[in-house]
Amino acid sequence: MKITVVALGKIGLPLAVQFASKGHTVTGVDINQQVVDLVNAGTEPFPGEADLDVKLKQVVADGHLTATTDYAQAVPGSDAVVIVVPLFVDGNGVPDFGWMDSATRDLAANLTPGTTVIYETTLPVGTTRNRWKPMIEEGSGLAEGKDFWLVFSPERVLTGRVFADLRKYPKLVGGLDAAGAEKAREFYGAVLDFDERPDLPQSNGVWDLGSAEAAELAKLAETTYRDVNIALANQFARFADQNGIDVHAVINASNSQPYSHIHRPGIAVGGHCIPIYPQLYLSNDPAATVVRTARAANADMPKYAVSLLADTLGDLTGKRVVVLGAAYRGGVKETAFSGVFPTVEELRARGAAVLVHDPMYDDSELEAYGFTPYHLGEPVDAAVLQADHAEYRTIGPADLPGVQVFLDGRNVTDPARWEGVTRRVIGVG
Repeated sequence: MKITVVALGKIGLPLAVQFASKGHTVTGVDINQQVVDLVNAGTEPFPGEADLDVKLKQVVADGHLTATTDYAQAVPGSDAVVIVVPLFVDGNGVPDFGWMDSATRDLAANLTPGTTVIYETTLPVGTTRNRWKPMIEEGSGLAEGKDFWLVFSPERVLTGRVFADLRKYPKLVGGLDAAGAEKAREFYGAVLDFDERPDLPQSNGVWDLGSAEAAELAKLAETTYRDVNIALANQFARFADQNGIDVHAVINASNSQPYSHIHRPGIAVGGHCIPIYPQLYLSNDPAATVVRTARAANADMPKYAVSLLADTLGDLTGKRVVVLGAAYRGGVKETAFSGVFPTVEELRARGAAVLVHDPMYDDSELEAYGFTPYHLGEPVDAAVLQADHAEYRTIGPADLPGVQVFLDGRNVTDPARWEGVTRRVIGVG
């Protein structure tokens, strides 16, 4: 097959590599010339994705993957076009379709008959049918269901382990009609491999949900569930703090039977997915008070964490406080909606002299975010662990000279290493 992948980011590039590794001819389109040049050189543009470096080099060397900024070079004659352009929301949670609209218009202007167009970017329910279909038909002069087929199939992978997740989880598809869904089923059957999953209600592979709307809702539902679940865990943690209870022991006990699946509390919920997709759901269902309350509760956790630090250390004015971790989660060099930003903001509001450390970022990169870089071994009064990088699991007072209070916002450090220092963990009262 001839396949086009639009947007070679942390999801799109591994997808393009996966498709190419199955022997198909893949062209990746990206607006960033530097990314295109790196891909064509067989060099991964971003670190942290398992196996990407080796797989990328191989498919580029084999001639199965090339990249371009030119839709006219990539799209015409494609059997399938897969769009992974990011969707953002503004400060009020309203979707911003700017980048996706632009990509869709460029795609439409170069679309030829016989192509299956698949959106993998998470969308509000109804977007595929009500926004993309008329836009593509108008821009291409082609008719959906006759000249091309339009499908929604949400990405369900986590950066850092994309290739493993592509094998592990069923691929959900939803077409505008049965013919489009069948096209998508055949496509993903030819480009993906699936691990055996005896725990699933049906065989692992491609699952047709019956409509684009059902597939759109499935992705919103699974990510919104996680946000709501984490918010519940955070509420339990705050209650435990007030009542001298270890919420982590409580959660372990609750989850020991099969009907409880409580997630873990923590300082922040970050990344492109969990902070964003519940807001996309709310754009469809403004009356979803549980979802709205959960999102607000999770957004408040960095402020709550700093309040725990202040309750323990006292007035933070003039205190040197280091935030450990700029990334939104451990092992991934990505700051999208990272808890570092509200944590630093709250510390500064309380008068602290705030420093930031992250083993994946150099000083210039941290300074570009407006942070003052910190180096292990420099004196501090307190520390807040924000990202659970592996390097922080063995950190101790010797790495933070003078530290009086250590707030482990992810509960990943060894308490035995912190003798003589007050160590606080969210949910351990």
